[in-house]
Amino acid sequence: MASEGRTGRYGEWDEAIHPRPAGAVELAPTVPGAQALEEVEPGSFAAIALRAPPNTLERRAVLALALRALQPGGRLVALGPKDKGGSRLARELAGFGCALAETSRRHHRVVETTRPAVVAGEAEAIAGGATRFLDTLGAWSQPGLFSWDREDPGTRLLAAHLGSLPGRGADLVAGIGLLSRAVLARPEVASLTLVDIDRRAVACARRNCPDPRASFVWADARVSGLTALDFVVMNPPFHGTDGEEERALGQAFLRAAAAMLRKGGVCRLVANRHLPYEATLGESFASATTLAEAEGFKVIEARR
Repeated sequence: MASEGRTGRYGEWDEAIHPRPAGAVELAPTVPGAQALEEVEPGSFAAIALRAPPNTLERRAVLALALRALQPGGRLVALGPKDKGGSRLARELAGFGCALAETSRRHHRVVETTRPAVVAGEAEAIAGGATRFLDTLGAWSQPGLFSWDREDPGTRLLAAHLGSLPGRGADLVAGIGLLSRAVLARPEVASLTLVDIDRRAVACARRNCPDPRASFVWADARVSGLTALDFVVMNPPFHGTDGEEERALGQAFLRAAAAMLRKGGVCRLVANRHLPYEATLGESFASATTLAEAEGFKVIEARR
């Protein structure tokens, strides 16, 4: 994607599918410190390479934002797994008025195009992927975030088995803050740090948890720097960026939680029942007890 002017990159990149753009500006909300694509000045990039998100509303919004950020005639490369939105990229970009070339590599679709003089339906697509208040959740959310438009049953189960949580704590992978609201409803909580790797989730959580005891961190919780906490709550992730199950990811969050706790501190977490976390819990904590099982989930209390 050699071109004069700035080059942007959005999402994790696989060089086996397409060459990585050199010197690209990070634009993805899951890269802490990255520039926000929605805040980029229109026409300020010569080229953008993006990995298209699987959620339809999010993907269309990201494509429209990328086109808006490009100079007229600026180059866009968009790719995605065929079964997670990649097969729709050509049709969606054609709908924006783009002339394009499409190839298929390693179960991905790769679409290359240039920004047209007029991007048809740009404003509508961007609005479709924007933050909104959902009455069904009683909270602010955004397409593409975890369980963005429905209550996650695992989180609901954990919220029902939080028990007493005195002192300083953290909600790792806090998302839009629904679990944190349940934590902050407990008067014994002195402070709660909400950590998430997605900037958009952190922004929603700020609006959903306007409690003076709450603080917010845009970071990978595994390297957040938190220490000597009294408690941690979490619904640890176990899927990689390709959507495939990645058990080592969840295990890494368990080890990180243990490292954040003071001796005697407690971690309460929820996980899918089939996930083999017991060995990692045994290595990282002094004790671990299953508090509840329902709807394919298990709630575990682990003490440091």
